[in-house]
Amino acid sequence: MKKIAKYRCTVCDYIYDPELGDPDSGIKPGTPFEDLPDDWVCPICGVDKNMFERES
Repeated sequence: MKKIAKYRCTVCDYIYDPELGDPDSGIKPGTPFEDLPDDWVCPICGVDKNMFERES
């Protein structure tokens, strides 16, 4: 089974972990970063998705 990539906010270092999702924003566990809504923002600092980079 392929592991889904985590993404890090380049502003505040928040890690979006697809296995956890973002329940406070209505994002269910198992949601890949690529499938997040376009208007989703970092739950810590509020920046757009384009400010995230893939973790290796």
